[in-house]
Amino acid sequence: MVLLASISAFLSMITLAPLLSLMFFIIFLASMGKSLGVRRMYVQLLVKIFEYGRQNIEHVRKRQYANLNTSECEEAPPATKSTEQSTEKPTSQTKDNCVDKVVPKLNSSTATNGDASKPLKNGDIANGGNSVISRVESLILLPDMDGARSKSRESNYDDDNDSLEFNLTNCLDYVKSGMEAIIEDEVTSRFEAEELKNWNLLTRTNRHYEFISWRLTVIWVIGFFIRYVILMPCRVFICFVGVVYCVIGFAFVGIVPNRSLRVKANDYVFKHTFRIICRSLSAVIRFHNLEYKPKNCGFCVANHTTPIDIAILSTDHSYSLIGQRHGGFLGVLQRALARASPHIWFERAEAKDRMAVAKRLKEHVSDPTNPPILIFPEGTCINNTSVMQFKKGSFEVGGVIYPVAIKYDARFGDAFWNSSRYSMMQYLYMMMTSWAIVCDVWYLPPMTRGENESAIDFANRVKSVIAKQGGLVDLVWDGQLKRMKPKKEWKEKQQEEFTKRLKGE
Repeated sequence: MVLLASISAFLSMITLAPLLSLMFFIIFLASMGKSLGVRRMYVQLLVKIFEYGRQNIEHVRKRQYANLNTSECEEAPPATKSTEQSTEKPTSQTKDNCVDKVVPKLNSSTATNGDASKPLKNGDIANGGNSVISRVESLILLPDMDGARSKSRESNYDDDNDSLEFNLTNCLDYVKSGMEAIIEDEVTSRFEAEELKNWNLLTRTNRHYEFISWRLTVIWVIGFFIRYVILMPCRVFICFVGVVYCVIGFAFVGIVPNRSLRVKANDYVFKHTFRIICRSLSAVIRFHNLEYKPKNCGFCVANHTTPIDIAILSTDHSYSLIGQRHGGFLGVLQRALARASPHIWFERAEAKDRMAVAKRLKEHVSDPTNPPILIFPEGTCINNTSVMQFKKGSFEVGGVIYPVAIKYDARFGDAFWNSSRYSMMQYLYMMMTSWAIVCDVWYLPPMTRGENESAIDFANRVKSVIAKQGGLVDLVWDGQLKRMKPKKEWKEKQQEEFTKRLKGE
C-alpha cells in the first residue's frame, strides 16, 4: 500500500507540475493581451468538424429517405399491364429523383435569406428569426414612440387608405394577425436560444444527432470528454485566478492615495482582470475600427446579449460600469470594482433611485478624467439576433455617445443569458462547457444629439446604427416585456387605432 501511495504521489506530481505551469503561462499571456494563435487554430478546426458533421448528417438523412421511398415504390400495386415497367424496382437515378422531391436538404453554409447573392453565415437566422410567419406589414401595430405610428408602417397604411371601405371581412385580417402573433411574435422569440443552421455537437441545442451514425457518435464522445474533462477544469481554475486577482488587485488600487497613479493602476488591473476571465472561456475576440475607440468623459453604448459583454469590451479598454446591483458571483465583482474606480450600481425597483442615477451620470461625464461609462440601454439580454428598444435615460444626460456593436458566433456556444430560466451559476457552467466564445466587436463613429432632436429619436438613431453594423434586426419593442405585461395605456391606443382603420378614417 505504501508503495502504491508513493507511486500515485509521484505520478500526480509529474502531471500536476506541468499542468499548473501551463495554466499560469496561459494566465500570463492573457494578462498581457498576447496569444500564440492556439485558440484561433482550435476554432478553425472546430469549423471543419462541424462541416464534416453536417455532410455526414445530410448523407444519413438522404439515405434514410431513399430507403423509405424505395419501400413505398416496391409496395405500390401495379395498375395495368401498360404500367408494369413503371412498377419495377427503381434505378439509382430514379431513387435520387424521388429523394430530391421528398427530402428537404439540411441548411448549409450557402443557405440564403431570400437573396441568392447574399449567403448566410453558419449560425445566422433566416428572416431575423421569424421563419414561420410571413406577416402583412401594415397590420402590425408598433409601440407609439413619438405620438405617431412608425413611418414605414404609416406609408403602407396610407397607400391602401384611398380605397379603404368598411367590409366585415376586414376583421378577418386582424384575427389572422392575432393568430400569427400567438404562434410566433417578435418579442418572445428574442428571449430563446438562437436557432442554429448546423448542429454543433452540443446536446443543449434543439437538434440531437449524436447517435444518427457511429462516426458522429465517436466525434461527440471525444468532444464530450474534451469539454468536460479537459477544458472545464482548466477554465474553472483560470476563472478562479482571475476573480482572486480582481479582488486583491482592486483592493490595493483602492488604497493608492495619488489620484493619477490610482487611475493608471485601475486601468492596468481592470483590463488584466477581464482578459484573464475571457481567456477562461476560450474567447476569440476580433475588434474592428479601433480609431473610434471610446474616450474619457462619454458614454459607450452597446447591444446586450450576456453579462460577458462587459468582459469582452473591457479587454480592450477600461470603463466605468452602471447597472443593477447583484448578489452572488456578480456581486463580488461589483464590490471589488467599486473600491478602485467610480461605478454606478442601482436597484431597478426603486423609482427614487433613478433620479439619483441621472444626477450621478451628469456628475461623471462632467469630469474629463473619468473613464467612459459602459451602458446597455436595452436593460435586458437579447438573444444575439436583434436590438430592442433603447431606454432614453442615458441619451438625455448629454455628452458624446460611442456606439459599439457586438455579434457572437453561436456555432461555438450560445452566449445569450436567459435570466428567467438559468441562474448565473448555471449560465457560467454552460459557458465553461461550450466549445468557445467567438465574437466580433465594431467601434462606430461617435455621435452627438442634434439641436432639435429628442432623446427618443437620438436613442433610435444610435440603435439603428448598431443594428445595421452588427447584422441585427432593429425592433422597437421594449425588452422589459420579457418580465412584465404591456401598459394599459398602450393597449387603449391600439384599440383606438383598430377602430379608426375599420371605420376608414
